Amino acid sequence: MLKKLEKLSAFIGNTPLIELKQDDISMFAKLEYNNFTGSSKDRASYSLIYNGIKDGKINEDTTIIASSSGNLAISVASICKILKLRFIPVIDPNINSAYEHLLNLISYDVVKVTERDYTGGYLLNRIQTVDRLHTEIPNSFVADQYADPNNYKGYQGLADEIMNSFDYLDRIFIAVSSSGAITGISSYLKKQRPEIQIIGVDVEGSVIFNAKPVKRFISGIGASQVPPIIENAMIDDVVILTQLDIIRGCSELLNEQAIFAGASSGAVYLAAKNYAKIYGAEGRSLLIFPDKGHTYLDTIYNKDWAADLAEKLVEPAAVA
Repeated sequence: MLKKLEKLSAFIGNTPLIELKQDDISMFAKLEYNNFTGSSKDRASYSLIYNGIKDGKINEDTTIIASSSGNLAISVASICKILKLRFIPVIDPNINSAYEHLLNLISYDVVKVTERDYTGGYLLNRIQTVDRLHTEIPNSFVADQYADPNNYKGYQGLADEIMNSFDYLDRIFIAVSSSGAITGISSYLKKQRPEIQIIGVDVEGSVIFNAKPVKRFISGIGASQVPPIIENAMIDDVVILTQLDIIRGCSELLNEQAIFAGASSGAVYLAAKNYAKIYGAEGRSLLIFPDKGHTYLDTIYNKDWAADLAEKLVEPAAVA
């Protein structure tokens, strides 16, 4: 299994770096959606599975279980398919329909949590379901993107790619969810380039940075609990956006840069532009774009869905 994974590693990492066209602002983007299954989560899932096998926690008869809102599940499912391992993703209603359909095609089983937890999200109930399945299924392994250090260690290669690409860099904007990317990049890069500022980008209603929980309808950014691995991150500043801001960010990214990317990418793009307006446009910024936009066609790129979301967010019941 390790030999098969090592062959797959050629298709993960070394993603394109482009300069964005933006008046008076020097911005670059790392296109992480060019990884194997189309997202930066390939770095995390590869590290989780590879080290699970290496440490003797995964063998040919192991069932892999993971809580995921989308990208990690797709990545782990694809790797498990290659390794002929059983995989059970635990998902929720915020997952896009294309991903849910694909997971049903390539996974051993799919478990969908439909009840919100006390924060107004689904994450805590997903994690409880994963824990129950892990207890019930013999020889099972949890690909835990929230607490397993091998998640963020999978992004050390990305930190190397960044350092090798820039003689100088002032700041990096990174969206947070399981927090693997921001933890892996910052904890590794800051030891060698401490002058580079790490800016976390989160969504209103996420509790990662101790904000009040609010019902969230956009997958791929934010969380209903503080991921344990984020205690290893070295973050200089945080930008919090509303869910409607994220929709606007994706639209502006598409219209201004011709980049069709996912929610986290739109959030990072708008955050970087707003940051420049507030603190000045001096310096050079790098934006991490985790995934493409095709899986958000039914949501953030759908005008009817966006209008419906705007109505939900002004209703008192929308606050958990």
